[in-house]
Amino acid sequence: MPRFAANLSMLYPELDFLDRFEAAARDGFRAVEYLFPYAYPALELAARLRANGLQQVLFNTPPGNPDGSERGLACLPGREAEFRAGIVRALDYAQALDCPRVHVMAGLVAHGSTRDAVQAIYVQNLRWAAAEAAKSGRDLLLEPINTRDVPRFFLNRQDHAHAVIELVGAPNLKVQMDLYHCQIVEGDVATKIRKYLPSGRVGHLQIAGVPERHEPDVGELNHAYLFAVIDEVAAQCGWDGWIGCEYRPRQAAAGGTSAGLDWLRSGNFQDPPARRPGA
Repeated sequence: MPRFAANLSMLYPELDFLDRFEAAARDGFRAVEYLFPYAYPALELAARLRANGLQQVLFNTPPGNPDGSERGLACLPGREAEFRAGIVRALDYAQALDCPRVHVMAGLVAHGSTRDAVQAIYVQNLRWAAAEAAKSGRDLLLEPINTRDVPRFFLNRQDHAHAVIELVGAPNLKVQMDLYHCQIVEGDVATKIRKYLPSGRVGHLQIAGVPERHEPDVGELNHAYLFAVIDEVAAQCGWDGWIGCEYRPRQAAAGGTSAGLDWLRSGNFQDPPARRPGA
């Protein structure tokens, strides 16, 4: 059975953020992720983790402008100093929270520009950031995000993310493979899991129902099947990462987040699907 981490930025919206750690532990989660830790002292977050027996497995680098108009700085020309300061800040939090990986937010391609035009600065920034993260044994992650939810986001496809990793050439740079985004942009999710998980370059998975981004037992993706595929492939290649539950609970206004966790409590996941001959 896969290991699931509660995304506290999305789950338990009925509670204050700092109270979500206890709620996640009570529901059986042993790990958490969230978008940003920077509004809270690192020591306070670390205390919440310890008190509830939780492991911090992921958070994001600073996004840029605090008004929410930016989605990262890695691909933005002229913002290198700010990008580096954000990496240093993120790694300081990762150290305090004993978090092994940080998602480096790519940023939005400016109107009038192209991905090709900014890829060189993106790769240059990632080389510097990966070297800094390696000093403390941290992995950095790149996440392809769909263009419906975040138009103009620099990174949208799995193959592009893996190509960038090849260009950067840092062993601690990996992909954050969000199956929600992957389904919207590319589809063929099970085949991509089989292709990329054995590469050693997938550091983290995330899930949500498609298209509304609710619980994974609702929508067009068969997550029970996908969990079985992940288990099968992980057993073959040794992948031992976490799966972040990054979805918006349908039950938040009614019974709370916990009321929508039947998909997790049941453990009713499928047996690994049989491979086609020659596949």
